[in-house]
Amino acid sequence: MPTLRFKKQAKLIKTDEFSSVFNFRKRFSAKFLVVHYQPNTTFHPRLGLVVGKKIAKLAVDRNYMRRVLRELFRIQQHAINHVDLVIRVQKKFEKEDFVQIKQEFDALMTKINQRTQMGRQLNSPSLSE
Repeated sequence: MPTLRFKKQAKLIKTDEFSSVFNFRKRFSAKFLVVHYQPNTTFHPRLGLVVGKKIAKLAVDRNYMRRVLRELFRIQQHAINHVDLVIRVQKKFEKEDFVQIKQEFDALMTKINQRTQMGRQLNSPSLSE
């Protein structure tokens, strides 16, 4: 059984890593979240989070949003294709919105998996050739 730990290798930390994902210009958005993504060469998905002060003035609120998103990623990381994700919060959410955030996160990850899976199929040579 795979471990569900959120390891250091699963984090985007450096500015260059964030910039490369933003410059790739692929994204999906929903009511609360915008997910920028870029396929990577590592064998696991990586996560970066952006929660701006314009969204939530208090650090407590920003940290709560980061904690929720990190936990949702941690639980699903084995079902996500090998991509670098930068999740940007575009609307403040609180504890009452947790179920909606979870559904939104799941829907966005499904879209990303479908899109990156199609890209893999197009780029990989077929067996019949």
